[in-house]
Amino acid sequence: MLLLGVLFFPLAAAALVYLSGNRRAKYAALILAFGELVASWFLKRAVPAQGVKGLVYNHAWITNPHISFALSVDGLSLVLILLTTFLIPFIILTTFKKEVDNAKSFYSLILLMQFALIGVFAASDGFLFYIFWELALIPIYFIALLWGEGRDREFRNRAIFKFFIYTLAGSLFMLLGFIWLYGKAGNSFSLAAFYSLKLSAVQQAFGFLTIFIAFAIKIPIIPFHTWQAETYKEAPAAGSMLLAGIMLKMGLYGLLRWLLPILPLATLNFTPYVIALCVIGVVYGSIIAIKQSDIKRLIAYSSLAHVGLIAAGIFTLTKEGFEGSVIQMVSHGINVVAIFFVAEIIFQRTGTFEIGKLGGIRNVAPKFATCFLIIVLASVALPGTNGFIGEFLLLFGIYEYNTWLSIIAGLTIILGAVYMFRMYQNVMLGETNSLTSSFADLTWSEWAVFVPAIVAIFVIGIYPKPILNMVHPALDNILTYALR
Repeated sequence: MLLLGVLFFPLAAAALVYLSGNRRAKYAALILAFGELVASWFLKRAVPAQGVKGLVYNHAWITNPHISFALSVDGLSLVLILLTTFLIPFIILTTFKKEVDNAKSFYSLILLMQFALIGVFAASDGFLFYIFWELALIPIYFIALLWGEGRDREFRNRAIFKFFIYTLAGSLFMLLGFIWLYGKAGNSFSLAAFYSLKLSAVQQAFGFLTIFIAFAIKIPIIPFHTWQAETYKEAPAAGSMLLAGIMLKMGLYGLLRWLLPILPLATLNFTPYVIALCVIGVVYGSIIAIKQSDIKRLIAYSSLAHVGLIAAGIFTLTKEGFEGSVIQMVSHGINVVAIFFVAEIIFQRTGTFEIGKLGGIRNVAPKFATCFLIIVLASVALPGTNGFIGEFLLLFGIYEYNTWLSIIAGLTIILGAVYMFRMYQNVMLGETNSLTSSFADLTWSEWAVFVPAIVAIFVIGIYPKPILNMVHPALDNILTYALR
């Protein structure tokens, strides 16, 4: 019942927030989101620390075709559920200094998305996974479309529509692959039945291509990335945080849970091509980020580089690559939400994301400058921060796969330092101007977001063992199936 409670609580919370009215919506959403965080902590205590079975709920749902309302939470699922429930309250808190039109709908959609995200990470029936996967698209589509920050509404509409079509089309390919696997698994969408399949190389190649496309679009992996930068730019800050901080983790999680263990032979055959695309994405995203004059677009392309490295680590099929991918999923989620919040604070106080129009903010807001610098250091993988642990393990995994690819992928550290420190220098240092001379320092609600993020940056960076211990059994099981 605890598992069902954690899943459905955000859905009930969304309804309560909507009924609370516009004036009280943000407070109700924040309280209920923190309630879900507490509930997920109890879920952590209920999930067995050892073994791969985890916490399971299975109830027959539809007789023909055979579909079950099947949930299973092991260490891997739990880490991503905890990431979701940790970030959502702080994403809500980032909006407190901003007037939100039709607030009850806005905050209800955030909680509805939380419900769908938890469903994605907990589902162990292929059709149920698909339903939650699609459900997560609906609230973020309306959040980005109706509350977007782009000044040109027509351009925003086109950008968000492109995002919607891209992800919907990919999802349909995934559904096709799951329906095909359903027939091969004796009319079952069960994850366990999928894991037990013995398919030929040609059959696995077909299944791989259909399912991989959906995950590649969501992550995104080049050449399926063209929706990302404009969507991140046009979405409101909270929408960008949801997309980059949590939603793209759906695709990375899908690779680990639903692709590699089910189709191991195809994975092995396609790995050289996929890793090559991922490494290209690392370098491409970093170079394009260097050229950006807009803070949000720079963050979008830096995210492309980071997730490309995570996906490459997953496809190395090594223990280090798997461990690094999970640590970096968590770290990237925390860091990217924090850096998007930095961009939002700058925009709220100056009215611009243009780097060239800023400067000298450190002179008038030293506390904000310190928080910003810590987040930058985590983003460039300074030892002692969360970014270092994940990138080290990922690069080690890629090195075990191919030395030259690890050298190329390692450029992300150098290039990342270039674009992040250049942005910090141009925005924060130098002399103030008419836009930045009256820049106010942090408020209590802004401190309430930055302090937990900074604590998490150093705690994970110094002592990642609890996360690694949590995911070891699940990752070892997935690796066993992926290498069979």
